Amino acid sequence: MERENPMTHLRRAPVLALVLLVALLVMVFASLLIGARTIAPATVFEALSGMDPANGDHAVIASRIPRTIAGLLIGAALGLAGAGMQGITRNPLADPGILGVNAGAALGVVVGIHFFTVATLHGYILCAFLGAGAAALLVYAVAALGRDGATPLKLALAGAAMAAGLGSLTNAVLMIGQQTLDRFRFWQVGTLGAREVPDMLSVAPLLILGAVLVLGGARLLNALALGDDSARGLGFKVGRGRGITAAGVVLLCAAATALAGPIGFVGLIVPHAIRMIAGADYRWLLPLSLLAGPLLLLGADVVGRVIAPPAEIQVGVMTAIIGAPLFLWLLRRGKKISL
Repeated sequence: MERENPMTHLRRAPVLALVLLVALLVMVFASLLIGARTIAPATVFEALSGMDPANGDHAVIASRIPRTIAGLLIGAALGLAGAGMQGITRNPLADPGILGVNAGAALGVVVGIHFFTVATLHGYILCAFLGAGAAALLVYAVAALGRDGATPLKLALAGAAMAAGLGSLTNAVLMIGQQTLDRFRFWQVGTLGAREVPDMLSVAPLLILGAVLVLGGARLLNALALGDDSARGLGFKVGRGRGITAAGVVLLCAAATALAGPIGFVGLIVPHAIRMIAGADYRWLLPLSLLAGPLLLLGADVVGRVIAPPAEIQVGVMTAIIGAPLFLWLLRRGKKISL
């Protein structure tokens, strides 16, 4: 199959950015509009211009605002983290779930709840960050063993094994603590409705810091796609740059996991889809993934609200339902996905 001209991808990238931005605005409106009780569009505009607590429709919209903000923050964090992780590892299968980072964050939260009685959001974030960071280091250390170093295949295998092992440890802790299980099981499913706006605003600086670290590594990730030796030849300090970008990825994953629980497939699907349309230049791939992540997450949340009324299917379940067949479809496109 003939390869497309890279300049074609570069010309598509600004157009895609505009399309994603418009689609995201529409999805934000849909998130406020659609649910078990659908609100008229005019009522949404009326509530946003002046909220009346005595109005029942306004109260419904007010209850949807926090989960919409959560979808924006968490989706952006996971989309950007997935793209950054794939660039750091040069592995198109890299994802916070597949490489064990989400499992490490979950174990950190469980250990914090059970052994240290952690009960605050910032306590969850600290535990999730320590767990995610430790899992990432362990996966990389295991994959680096041997003559070839941390190849993409070894990283995927080490991540899968680490995720399974950490998941078993998490279940072991939950089995010995009923109270811990009660506090953890709803969070574990992955939900956007568990936090209020002040909680998310207090976490926003950490998400911004993580985003700055990852976005700042775009040129390095482009060089790493050519190989570590080539990147060094171009003047990059590969070890330090990879470590800084990885810290940003872990920070994004930890904050997102602490807010909503482990949500899979967003960081895997979004960068693949962006690459197919706009190419693999990380100067565009990273910000476009940041826009596409919340679009996917909010879309999954809206579908989860209406697919089985009056009950809701949590967004962590919906991303798996949507993400698995979508990923298979991407693979069946027959195009080689390059980093």
